[in-house]
Amino acid sequence: MTHRDRLHLWGLLGPVTLFLGVFFLIPLLTIAVYSVLTPGLYGGVDWAFYHWNYGRIFGWADGIDEVFEPVYLQILARSLGLALTTVLLCLAICYPVAFWVAKLPQRWRMLFLFLIALPFFASLIVRLYAWLLILKPSGLLNTVLLATGLISDPLDLLYTPFAVVLGMVYIFLPFMFLPLFAAIDTLDAALIEASADLGANPWQTFLKVIFPMTLPGVVAGSVIVFIPAVGNFIVPDILGGAKGLMTGNLIEQQFLSSRNWPFGSALAMVVMAVVLGALTIFATRAKKAGGAA
Repeated sequence: MTHRDRLHLWGLLGPVTLFLGVFFLIPLLTIAVYSVLTPGLYGGVDWAFYHWNYGRIFGWADGIDEVFEPVYLQILARSLGLALTTVLLCLAICYPVAFWVAKLPQRWRMLFLFLIALPFFASLIVRLYAWLLILKPSGLLNTVLLATGLISDPLDLLYTPFAVVLGMVYIFLPFMFLPLFAAIDTLDAALIEASADLGANPWQTFLKVIFPMTLPGVVAGSVIVFIPAVGNFIVPDILGGAKGLMTGNLIEQQFLSSRNWPFGSALAMVVMAVVLGALTIFATRAKKAGGAA
């Protein structure tokens, strides 16, 4: 590589590296440092090493100033479960729809892609409050069900895990659909026809040809949905209430209400570590599955 090529490469990578360093690495390092500092008496931090923040989560708290509470691990497990459920539901909804849209004529495809992106033109808060009006006991859904005689008493839908998952699926559907559509739209139809000519039934063709070829889109969509779903706090706050408390809400409370920045930082680091570990395992297995196929 010549000197001119190196300058050209640094010119391309420099702005991105600077941006990530300032807006990602420095805040992440700050959170990591705060997670092992002593909580200040009136908020903030005292600059003294304090590992009890993690002990309060994992069980080695001193039992005097900090007490182990298994509820934190329970909330983390609930967050991972709700995020995984959101990913699976988004995948189940978007996969067949992406196939259908990919088979449409060009002008109709553009229309449906615009409709998929249309919710981004409205405020997230407004859209979530619309679901609140639909799901509440006197809301639209219960009113229709009561009027048709399908139920005799209003359903308790709001402030439940069901409402949280419904809200997150509604929000993250476009993030799953677009990578899937990009992968499906580039499918080689000749390979599918060859599979049928060689005697494979539709199910075998899907497992051996179609799914491995669309696996990058599945992985990309799952990652894009899973990461923000784990740390989401807006949807649980509006639609979940106390029953839908997730790790994002807990971290928000520690920083804003309790003003325990070190413990909130420790929770944030634990969430990032768990998510990174889960995604590494998922991506590794997906790569192996794709290579085997």
